[in-house]
Amino acid sequence: MAKFAIITGASTGIGRELAKLAAEDGYDMLLVADTPFVDPSAGLPGNVETLETDLSTFEGVDRLLDAAAGREIDLLCANAGHGLGGGFLDQEVAEWRHVIDTNVTGTVYLLQKVLKRMSARGEGKVLVTGSIAGWMPGSFQAVYNGTKAFIDNFTAAIRNELKEQKNITITTLEPGPVETEFFHRAGMDDTSVGQSDSKSDPADVAKHGWDAVMAGKATIISGLMNKLQVAAAGVLPQSIPAEIHRGMAEPGSGRKE
Repeated sequence: MAKFAIITGASTGIGRELAKLAAEDGYDMLLVADTPFVDPSAGLPGNVETLETDLSTFEGVDRLLDAAAGREIDLLCANAGHGLGGGFLDQEVAEWRHVIDTNVTGTVYLLQKVLKRMSARGEGKVLVTGSIAGWMPGSFQAVYNGTKAFIDNFTAAIRNELKEQKNITITTLEPGPVETEFFHRAGMDDTSVGQSDSKSDPADVAKHGWDAVMAGKATIISGLMNKLQVAAAGVLPQSIPAEIHRGMAEPGSGRKE
């Protein structure tokens, strides 16, 4: 029987690249996103199903689980996430709540449901997309960075809780800025980071995460410069990375000379 994988946030970007890697490795797949898939089979070989559902809600996650139709889940790539730029006081409640509900509430609910099944079975692999953003105060991206700080911390905790189950792997992928639709959807096209040409290739980030989860690693920070940023964030006063982040994410910073 073929291995079965669920990949969220799979219509574009890192999730789409993870799906390509899973297809190469012979997985049957359920690909899930809250945006439409252009091709019903996502243009990938093998047994591929797609589902469009809102992963910020319990009902949306339940639809995903129902679509799995009781199959044993060998691999979960919990990659769905949303960003939100701009000043916190200028953001609508519905906007920042959607970020929290997608990145935190929906993700935690999905992880609990899937990990319970994996724990009962005694094996399974989970790759969760966190971010180096979780290591720094995110001026003009405050809610998003806060959600990623939660995810980075939360996955480390449940990894420890399940450490005696040697055949269960929980890997946290922590990329920096990636060349995807993320910044456009977050309303950050006019920011320095949004316009930067130095963002990572999503295929490279996905490969780093894939290799890490297959090797049973706990965490992978994708990219040398991102590793250095995380190291610096761990020793500097919070005011310094907050000011650095302001320079990247402040609205209009991409227009400054």
